[in-house]
Amino acid sequence: MLILVGLGNPGARYAGNRHNVGFMAIDRIAERLGATPWRSRFSGEAAEAQTGGAKILLLKPTTYMNLSGNAVSQAMNYYRLTPADVVVFYDELDLAPGKLRMKVGGGAAGHNGIRSIADHIGPDFRRARIGIGHPGHKDRVQPHVLSDFAKPDGDWLDPLLDAIARHAPLLAEGKDSSFMNKVHLDTAPEDSEGKAAGSKTESSKNGI
Repeated sequence: MLILVGLGNPGARYAGNRHNVGFMAIDRIAERLGATPWRSRFSGEAAEAQTGGAKILLLKPTTYMNLSGNAVSQAMNYYRLTPADVVVFYDELDLAPGKLRMKVGGGAAGHNGIRSIADHIGPDFRRARIGIGHPGHKDRVQPHVLSDFAKPDGDWLDPLLDAIARHAPLLAEGKDSSFMNKVHLDTAPEDSEGKAAGSKTESSKNGI
């Protein structure tokens, strides 16, 4: 079993915030996988889905960002899982908008939701970091993350969320690198020959 967690703040006021992109990702995955209706559970909203025979719990903590670990630890303990069975989707200031990177463990880098989860279950959970870009100065970070995505952001945000949902079943197989690579290939701009930027041609693979 796998727990997919999206981080965000509850309520309509925050729904479109950059800080809520984790919620957005989980909502898109739930839609793609035909998950059960959301219901109050584990100090959050939870839904269930299946893919490839694997059961998935989709979880959006409703405790506000800095208490997200409460919900995650409740769900993990209920199902007797380990941090390796938890994937957390969240906004990452240090990645360019539209980029996604997977990692396991590490620090919180100032993210209160990640810090809370690490405090509750330890740092060694799987992380899906969704780039929202840095505003350029630390004094502008809070207004940046708590502001809604701008209309032009939809040009990269919607395709990214679609790609995340399309390839999410790979996470249930433990194929985090494949998931990341496929999302990248689906969202990278094409070059003049119609290839995704950064993709390798046969000649480059052979060192030519």
